[in-house]
Amino acid sequence: MKLFRTQQGIVIEQAGQHYAVSGAWDDLIAREDVQAYLQQRIDSGQLQKTGAPKDILAPVVGQEVWAAGVTYLRSRDARKEESKSAGGGDFYDRVYAAERPELFFKSAGSRAVGTGGKVRIRKDSKWNVPEPELTLVMAASGKIIGYTIGNDMSSRDIEGENPLYLPQAKVYDGACALGPCILLSRDPLPADTEIQIRIMREGKEMFSGATAINRIKRELPSLAEYLYRETTFPVGSLLMTGTGVVPPDTFTLRSGDEVIITIPPIGTLSNAVA
Repeated sequence: MKLFRTQQGIVIEQAGQHYAVSGAWDDLIAREDVQAYLQQRIDSGQLQKTGAPKDILAPVVGQEVWAAGVTYLRSRDARKEESKSAGGGDFYDRVYAAERPELFFKSAGSRAVGTGGKVRIRKDSKWNVPEPELTLVMAASGKIIGYTIGNDMSSRDIEGENPLYLPQAKVYDGACALGPCILLSRDPLPADTEIQIRIMREGKEMFSGATAINRIKRELPSLAEYLYRETTFPVGSLLMTGTGVVPPDTFTLRSGDEVIITIPPIGTLSNAVA
């Protein structure tokens, strides 16, 4: 079951059919039984059929968006390389091996953009990359209720200058894209689920890559548990789970580029760079 947030309202996609859902987005995401609740409403005929979703918005309203770092070996190596001149390279080895994950605030829901929207690169940065990430959607209880796609836009030169500059490298207007929908699922995604990325520039492919979620070092429920350990999220939350696909150090995004991220069970998140 897929849950879309659109300018016209909330739409469910189930078994090739689409249904309009009344009510508030935040109320749905807060429920740990949201999939069963919506299925019951479909089965009982309470929801009217509608057309395929259009004018799709980011699948987030009042939820905070957080992110986990250094969850892939490739990410650890990239962050060690970018920060070695600042003496921070050893930090990432420690985080990768530690029991406690790196978790950081990424975006308020109001700052996230959906598929078709524009992401940004900072004006005071010269080395910018997208980071394609499987993103967990969690209810108010902390239970994982579904999955979406995230693009964690990052200014690698700012972060590399000093690890304490991480918030400035990661948190700014247009730095977070999510979508196109939430795949509601009671079961974990298959371990071989792929995360694919392509970066296009003037019709030419500048970079492509893929990884599988079984390369994430940490258990996804453990990441969720750490996030909720001492923090409450009354309307639920989203958590990006890290990136295992990093463009080469010689690459940086430019205005007009297009970032296309696909996780097949969920769909495709596509964003132009402003």
